[in-house]
Amino acid sequence: MSEILILNTHPERADECAALQPLCYPTLAADEQVTPAQFIRHVHVFPLGQFMAVDRQTDRVVGTTAGFLTHYDRISPDYFRHHTFYEATGGNWLTNHNPSGNYYYGIDMCVHPDYRGQGIARKLHDARKALARRLGLKGQVLGGMLPGYAKYTHVMSVHDYAHHVQKGVIHDSTFTTQLRNGFEFRGLLQNYLKDPPTNGWSTLLEWPNPGYIETTVNRGTPKPVTQSILPRIAAWPL
Repeated sequence: MSEILILNTHPERADECAALQPLCYPTLAADEQVTPAQFIRHVHVFPLGQFMAVDRQTDRVVGTTAGFLTHYDRISPDYFRHHTFYEATGGNWLTNHNPSGNYYYGIDMCVHPDYRGQGIARKLHDARKALARRLGLKGQVLGGMLPGYAKYTHVMSVHDYAHHVQKGVIHDSTFTTQLRNGFEFRGLLQNYLKDPPTNGWSTLLEWPNPGYIETTVNRGTPKPVTQSILPRIAAWPL
């Protein structure tokens, strides 16, 4: 089994990162898939919040996750009623990044199809959780795709589908993984993404940081994840 390293995304590997997008999100509108230029922009805006999974043996990028900081008073469907991915992310350019934000907003979780089932998504999630703890964030928030719902749109409502996934009756490759990684279901978002097979439905999810303490003290800026500290923070042989 390959040894996978989780590193902060390197701008020179933006093309490799972007190449995963159509493989992971084949039904998502092209303008909502992250481009090489946008990956480079992410690293420029918030280098700590961008991660890539690299196969150590082949030096191949096999996974990515991206995000930015933002501030929310609460995570609820009513509060996010007119919320869309494109607007929240500034069209994937992270123009809404707030260095003083209290939440990490996850915009991407991508693993190459050939490498799925090896725990890479879990390790990317762990890297984001570690960052949230280091920064003293209240937690993470995201709008999650429901790829499995495409097969059920004509037989059940999206609300029933989400309920069945939560109960473990139906397995959804994205939603189920997020629940297993500690995300809590807060509701559903309509027209959050341009994903025709699922009629644009997405989940609103929150990962509450169990170590969060309300404070006005400046969190400071920790160092990016580098090879020298990987064994302690974000390098997992799989």
